[in-house]
Amino acid sequence: QVQLVESGGGLVQPGGSLRLSCAASTSGSVFDFYTMGWYRQAPGEQRELVATITSTGSTNYADSVKGRCTISRDNAKNTVYLQMNSLKPEDTAVYYCIARWFMDFWGKGTLVTVSS
Repeated sequence: QVQLVESGGGLVQPGGSLRLSCAASTSGSVFDFYTMGWYRQAPGEQRELVATITSTGSTNYADSVKGRCTISRDNAKNTVYLQMNSLKPEDTAVYYCIARWFMDFWGKGTLVTVSS
């Protein structure tokens, strides 16, 4: 069982930056095996992939965020991050953290609003 707690969301102007964090409560060494990721869900839309990072550090990004977002993980802190730059109004969504290893665990989400 893994509990995930996201933080770092908020209101930001277009062109601004945010760093989201996701802290996982699990046995320290087990976290290393999880593929971690971020999804987002805008109002009235389906949840969509933003980025993932495997246990070996391989990353994958949605085309819509490539070049603007960077996912990283700190296994010593059981934490995954999403650095988002050059934010656009269409990035407005609830961002969810996911941990995947045989099954999926989801956080409750953090709201990102990009607006002037």
